[in-house]
This record gives sequence, C-alpha cells and structure tokens, in this order.
Amino acid sequence: MPAESSAKARPCPICNKPSVEASKPFCSERCRDVDLNRWLSNSYSIPGKPTDDEDAD
Repeated sequence: MPAESSAKARPCPICNKPSVEASKPFCSERCRDVDLNRWLSNSYSIPGKPTDDEDAD
C-alpha cells in the first residue's frame, strides 16, 4: 500500500516540490514555517460576509 499512496502524493503547497513524509504536506521544515507565518500574519483568509462589530451587542 505505501507505494500506491506515494504515487498519489500531492506536491508541496508552497513550492510545488514533492512532499516528504516527515513534513507532510510540505517538502521541508522551511516550507512548513513559511505556511505557518502566512497564517499568523493573516496572509490567508477565509472568504465570508463582512461583520459589523456594532451588531454583536
């Protein structure tokens, strides 16, 4: 079974190199850290309707 799953492995979402088991789904710790930084700096966002903070009360 492992041979089948490696054949269907997705590329690294940051640099498109083949992913490695130790850093899945990334190819390296560097790409993993780049992705984490993007989340922490709000570079990624989930689309949705804008909310009005005044309506929250």
